[in-house]
Amino acid sequence: MNALHLLTECFDSSLLPVEGHNSIYWEAAGNPDGLPVLILHGGPGSGLSAGTRRFFDPERFRIIAFDQRGCGLSRPHAAEEEVDFSVNTTPHLIGDIEALRQHLGVERWLVFGASWGTTLALAYAEAHPKQVSALLLAGVTTTRRSEIDWLYRGVAPLFPVEWERFRRGVPRDTMDHELVSAYGKLLFDPSPAVRAKAARGWHDWEAGTISADPGAKPPERWAEPSYILARARIITHYFSHGAWLEEGALLSGASALVGISCIMVQGRLDLQAPLTTAWELAKIYRGSELVVISEAGHAVSDYGMGGALVDAANRLAAML
Repeated sequence: MNALHLLTECFDSSLLPVEGHNSIYWEAAGNPDGLPVLILHGGPGSGLSAGTRRFFDPERFRIIAFDQRGCGLSRPHAAEEEVDFSVNTTPHLIGDIEALRQHLGVERWLVFGASWGTTLALAYAEAHPKQVSALLLAGVTTTRRSEIDWLYRGVAPLFPVEWERFRRGVPRDTMDHELVSAYGKLLFDPSPAVRAKAARGWHDWEAGTISADPGAKPPERWAEPSYILARARIITHYFSHGAWLEEGALLSGASALVGISCIMVQGRLDLQAPLTTAWELAKIYRGSELVVISEAGHAVSDYGMGGALVDAANRLAAML
């Protein structure tokens, strides 16, 4: 299994104004003349992570990443007051990717997505297939309502203590299928204390299922109140609307991606994005490859996931 590459400094970064009075922060590292690769972070709302650049050889790739609307260094920030969430949708993010591609003068790029980033990568590729040279996906999701229901209700029997605590975080008369929208309302409550409690409760639930390692700790930035408030607001906003995607559309639409090389790297023990979604996608997306890491969960740092992604990135680059 290949080792992760050393983390190199960015050679360029800036804010790009986009539709709806938003500006997205982007950065580029690696070889300015290398094969362009776009990194799409998860969440939605998690923000870019410099560590994901380590999956890509900095001498071989021009590594581009950006903070999706409302998070990271993009503006406005979703933790702020009176932010217009109506201009933060999946179609808006697809438009932002195209705006960034054109701004950077990229003709086609390899698109890498992890978790929610795989949903966005598929949605972008299906909307703009001529601009995608290859796809690399980790922890595959398509954000179907059934997948959302699994995340916030279906997996509950495996974590009874955490589920009871998560369930207590909303009004007692809330139905189980209403938890996402109920938390969404609390995250915009006039009281800062109510908002902070809801954001913490949301992330405490997610922390229990992110890794196959029971001793794994959540990311350090999950300790930052403004970060978790913005992230939870964005997630509940997207998931309450089914990410503005017709149910099952990304899976059925993947048949049109035949001819675009794709490798999926999936943890068999992934509780946030169960293997079945990647398996279903691989059956429809003819010519794609599914690599299953037996001991890994959802985190890209789990049990060989990183090395498998390095290997996959190198193999895709050799095909292009």
